[in-house]
Amino acid sequence: MLSTDLADLKAYMADNPGAVIEDVARGRNVTPRAVIEALPSSMVRMGGGEHFAAAMQDVAQWGEVTLIVHTDDAIFEFTGSIPAGEIGRGYFNLMQPKGLHGHLRHERCAGIAFVERPFMGKNSAFVAFVNADGGIMFKVFVGRDETRALRADQLARFRQLADRIAA
Repeated sequence: MLSTDLADLKAYMADNPGAVIEDVARGRNVTPRAVIEALPSSMVRMGGGEHFAAAMQDVAQWGEVTLIVHTDDAIFEFTGSIPAGEIGRGYFNLMQPKGLHGHLRHERCAGIAFVERPFMGKNSAFVAFVNADGGIMFKVFVGRDETRALRADQLARFRQLADRIAA
């Protein structure tokens, strides 16, 4: 990316921190990772993809969260607890028979972003697992309480995980 394009993207994200990351990426012909990294530094911390399994094991202890997979064709949302998982046969396997389960290509994770920013008039916090192509594999959002505020216990866990992985 040219330095002028990067400066323009950073300026745009500073003015519009709540913009939909995937939409900005598509509109500017850049990767979602580039958009995340263009957010003001106070809103994002990046860690290495080698921490995928540890991050997922931690998130599995947070309780009810929202996991989002955003593609060009759909936005899938799952609200509930993320199951514990383990690495086997080349995948990180989510170990539960019902609800959210599956097999994640953990070795394609090249970065883990911890993002706290305003979104649709509210504070939001999410972990974005970024693949080797700069795309977002999926995001895990800190849950909300009955008043729609971020759950304080999960936000503390989110920040502790960021401190460990994105130090």
